[in-house]
Amino acid sequence: MKTSYLALVVMGIGIGPFALCAQAETSSAPGNATGSGATVYGVLDAGVVAERGCALNCGANKVSGGVASGSRLGVQGREALGNDVAAVYTLEAGVQNDTGQSEDGRLFGRQAYVGLDSRLGALTLGRQYNLQYAALADVADPFKGGMAGSAGNLAGYGAKRYDNTVKYASPALRGVSAAAIYSFGESPYSRAQNRAYGATLGYSAGAVNVSVSHQRKNNFIQAAGTVPAIDMSARNTLVAANLDLGLATAFAAVGMNKGYGSSPWDPSNAYSSLALSMSSSDSRDTLLGVSVPVHGFNVLASYVRKDDRDLSNRDASQIALGVTYALSKRSDFYASYAKIHNKNGARYTVGNASDGGRGDAAFNLGFRHGF
Repeated sequence: MKTSYLALVVMGIGIGPFALCAQAETSSAPGNATGSGATVYGVLDAGVVAERGCALNCGANKVSGGVASGSRLGVQGREALGNDVAAVYTLEAGVQNDTGQSEDGRLFGRQAYVGLDSRLGALTLGRQYNLQYAALADVADPFKGGMAGSAGNLAGYGAKRYDNTVKYASPALRGVSAAAIYSFGESPYSRAQNRAYGATLGYSAGAVNVSVSHQRKNNFIQAAGTVPAIDMSARNTLVAANLDLGLATAFAAVGMNKGYGSSPWDPSNAYSSLALSMSSSDSRDTLLGVSVPVHGFNVLASYVRKDDRDLSNRDASQIALGVTYALSKRSDFYASYAKIHNKNGARYTVGNASDGGRGDAAFNLGFRHGF
């Protein structure tokens, strides 16, 4: 125990006071503090995507990598340091396996962190998942953030990961776990411009899985001076849940979003994206979904509603259907269809795990293998 406390204190001194205030992360905490060695793993996913209802010409149907799950190649490991303390690390590269290119132009753009894991919890530093996104995809969404039915097409916050992040993840105690993160801004013009923080409290036991998460992201447009042209800050609160009913699993979520960056938008066109995507600065999200296993198939359905509270009242709703068929524990076929109904000039699009999409409807058909 002395080694466990000492390890966490040393890490806290090295990264400053914010890590000592953090309180935990549920789904991506490293494992127990025993063992050693490295593990190479990955996912290869490719599918045919057909889009309809684009503002401009959708063009021909296409093959896309990372439709149901983002394709990746990763290595993770741990070294036992004694007294139930271990050094842990993860390097995970996103791959566009339809072309062989790197995802987002980063070598390890999905995850890249190192830290310590003990019976007191895990403390990690580097590029890591946004807790609010993880709660939406892992707990509330029957499509798990992928295929045409991804809840992220309408709900929650667009950024999946944060750079320069300190994360503390608690161990589960009688089903209760918690997490907290702090992402340093590190903008050359203002440290406050790009920083973020968030926390999650979860309960998972038996058939019940519930989480409450909140995140705040200051303007994530890198300022070219003291103040960016458009403030795209975001505040998101999400209550997510699923319930295993035996014959089916029910999913639900409600969310509250504040700020012009708090809803899905196009960051590739940063300063004009507000006009192009008609983003909302005040909205409420509602999600209802179900997953039903049927003779090797898994039938998925969800309904997501974006209630815009701005004067423009740009509401949107998405209906999605999907199916997966498992050939083994690591290989499956999938198909999905989703349609978004935009109102009053809203321009939300049907995307998938790796692509934001261009139209208000899309069909996916593909194959996924993990190793």
